Amino acid sequence: MTYDTIEEAFLFVSGAAPCERTAVVHRKTGETFYASLMSDYDELPEDQDESDDYIGIPHKSDLDLGKPLVMDFVRSRCPEEVDRILTIFRRRGAYGRFKDLLEQKGLLDEWYVFEQQRTHQALLLWCEENSIELE
Repeated sequence: MTYDTIEEAFLFVSGAAPCERTAVVHRKTGETFYASLMSDYDELPEDQDESDDYIGIPHKSDLDLGKPLVMDFVRSRCPEEVDRILTIFRRRGAYGRFKDLLEQKGLLDEWYVFEQQRTHQALLLWCEENSIELE
């Protein structure tokens, strides 16, 4: 199985609210199966719950890659904005407002690099913890 397979499934799952989308990967073949509650789409294998050959891909919130990641970035790059960011994340649309603030501060590109690096590290660790060997 390749890292790209895991990352693609992770991005699908994390592109919506937790539990709204599901992705399952077959450990031996790397074949990926997807489902989405919002689009009434379900290609998950019927035997997924009965076989250890399948593993569900985590949502970014399962790996602390949502608000905790944002706060790590803010504390390290612009600690003077912690209270403001906490206020932003109390309402819907927080990521858009967060990115607007970073754009104003000239930190948006730095955020994307930080997010990508931490996501990569978290997914590699998740693979290791779940005995998934990557090519």
